[in-house]
Amino acid sequence: MTLDSEYLRGSIAAVHSVLKHASCPESIFFHFIAAEFDPASPRVLSQLNFKVYIFREDTVINLISSSIRQALENPLNYARNYLGDMLDLCVDRVIYLDSDVVVVDDIHKLWTTKLSGARVIGAPEYCHTNLTKYFTDVFWSDPAMSGTFTSARRKPCYFNTGVMVMDLVRWREGNYRERIEKWMEVQRKSRIYELGSLPSFLLVFAGDVEAMDHRWNQHGLGGDNVRGTCRPLHPGPVSLLHWSGKGKPWVRLDSKRPCKVDHLWEPYDLYIRNNKGYHYSRNDHHHSS
Repeated sequence: MTLDSEYLRGSIAAVHSVLKHASCPESIFFHFIAAEFDPASPRVLSQLNFKVYIFREDTVINLISSSIRQALENPLNYARNYLGDMLDLCVDRVIYLDSDVVVVDDIHKLWTTKLSGARVIGAPEYCHTNLTKYFTDVFWSDPAMSGTFTSARRKPCYFNTGVMVMDLVRWREGNYRERIEKWMEVQRKSRIYELGSLPSFLLVFAGDVEAMDHRWNQHGLGGDNVRGTCRPLHPGPVSLLHWSGKGKPWVRLDSKRPCKVDHLWEPYDLYIRNNKGYHYSRNDHHHSS
């Protein structure tokens, strides 16, 4: 997971939720990627098994293009592209989680996802989503680029990069960081999409993802990009709730204008306001303490 001041409250809630529902919380090791000039690491993390890695902005800053939301231009949003380079070589498999999720199931079930064949990542797929809207006319009008999705060997489906099981051995061997960066370079020159870090992942992996049960990413709970839009839960079982989109539950709760789904996030919030401002509660962040 990433750590930065703006999303730190969400990250800690996510960590709390993982530990709360884990069958063996002491076996979980957290890898935190922190911004170079914003090393957010509160004391509440001190009892975890974890390591913090500093993500240098100059790693990616020259590859980032403007996006429809400024938050998507944050260099830390691209840290997931560099896990294979940043994490110790002995780390051969990780679960990547965004900071705006809560896990309501045993994370071990996600960890044991089998990546068949030579697949590098696993994620819930959504094959009824229209990929056309994620890319510009420049992309679709160039056969050399659009052919990425229209070739016979690939049947691309949308997936959300906020929840991924990643095989870092295959990632490193396949030079996937370089493949993603090549598309980011094309984006800088030709403006082939509007959304941050997601489209480059789709270009490289869509059609070659280990499809996981949708229960592991109930995404879009942050509403869409229209202010004040609340979304309900999708029908069916839920193992992970994801407030992707513009609206974050801690912001809406503080402003006294929460969506109904935000109350599902609230029990995992360890942020407490008192006369001295905000601080983090250290209580109940272990499974059985």
